[in-house]
Amino acid sequence: MSKIAWHDTHISHTRCWPWDLDPWNELNNGRALTFFDLGRVGWTARMDVADVMREHQWGMAVAGSTVRYRRRVKLFNRLEMRTRIVGWDDKFFYYEQSTWKRDGECAYHAVIRAALTSRAGLVPPAKLVNALDRGIVQPEMPKWIQQWAKAEELRPWPPMSDDVTPNALEAA
Repeated sequence: MSKIAWHDTHISHTRCWPWDLDPWNELNNGRALTFFDLGRVGWTARMDVADVMREHQWGMAVAGSTVRYRRRVKLFNRLEMRTRIVGWDDKFFYYEQSTWKRDGECAYHAVIRAALTSRAGLVPPAKLVNALDRGIVQPEMPKWIQQWAKAEELRPWPPMSDDVTPNALEAA
């Protein structure tokens, strides 16, 4: 596929096959996340980001996501995936991805938070942007994504519940 600019939307297509189904004969939500992964790989390849990451020995890992499922995807439904980067902060890149059915309905939508990594740990996203050397201007992320990112910072980690403790896990 042809190269795209940093803020362009990458469009890819897929189909729901028998191995993508859950027990209710609909697209498995885990498979939907795999489709999102494939969309980001396509966006990365068209941007030449992968070349710069290899050169610096950087990797990329999903560090969080929020997904909204709204329309059922059934066997053999053809899907259009749209992937774009919406911004970054001091730790993460944020991608917006949506999957559309042939009738024009959005089946599901996600925001993916991705961490640029090295052997030493997290790499600030600005390092990749600067390494691309394309004069990329940081966009202002939509307010709702900013609020989601702030809420994620409030989430306790590691999570614990009252009925499971580290000692109980060791005894099991």
